[in-house]
Amino acid sequence: MPRHRLNFPGSRLHKFVSVVSAAVIPHAVQAGEDNFWEGQRAEMVRDQLRSRGISDERVLAAMGTVPRHEFVPGAARSRAYEDGPLPIGFGQTISQPYIVAFMSQALQVSPSDRVLEIGTGSGYQAAILSPLVKEVYTIEIVKPLAERAAATLKCLGFDNVKVKAGDGYQGWPEEAPFDAIIVTCAPEDVPPALLDQLREGGRMVIPVGPEGEVQELVLLEKSVGALKKVDLLPVRFVPMTGGDP
Repeated sequence: MPRHRLNFPGSRLHKFVSVVSAAVIPHAVQAGEDNFWEGQRAEMVRDQLRSRGISDERVLAAMGTVPRHEFVPGAARSRAYEDGPLPIGFGQTISQPYIVAFMSQALQVSPSDRVLEIGTGSGYQAAILSPLVKEVYTIEIVKPLAERAAATLKCLGFDNVKVKAGDGYQGWPEEAPFDAIIVTCAPEDVPPALLDQLREGGRMVIPVGPEGEVQELVLLEKSVGALKKVDLLPVRFVPMTGGDP
């Protein structure tokens, strides 16, 4: 596995050291691979993000530095920076880079924020948020995916991300309230527990709508116990599973 250096001033990220020795993979070969992936990320940021209106420089820096290919398993890894979602197993996907960046920008996070993510998946969205906030709490209902994401995030040094296997409909009440909540799977209605766990003045980005149909990505802002809703764009996400028995 190649080495990556994640350069975010003051962040908790540290250099990931490859477990493959230089005697097995010559330094020049490894450096060449690193340069290849770096070039892929630069193209992604330029052609897929900036050109479509992603302007938050902190989000762009994260998208240009976090190694997306490390979160894409199997044969799909070579397509990690393509302009579209990719399968990660168990009927789940890693979202299109533009959607990850768009949702991260819409969330308007600050370095002091504590963020809850519902739908860990590969762990990539949590990794993008990691250098932007104080802490990320992320829940995945598919236990093998949660375990794989946790291992990947730990290996890459994202030590301010906490992963839990569980039902996202219930949120993470023992760690609430959260400054922001991001949901990467689509319920038909916003789960009440998530609204309860969003602090006053907090923001939630969530796709809402039936499975198999076009859903609406919305921004919810909590103010004096009421919700302000802004429709952002039509999307298609995998359905949110779980919920009350």
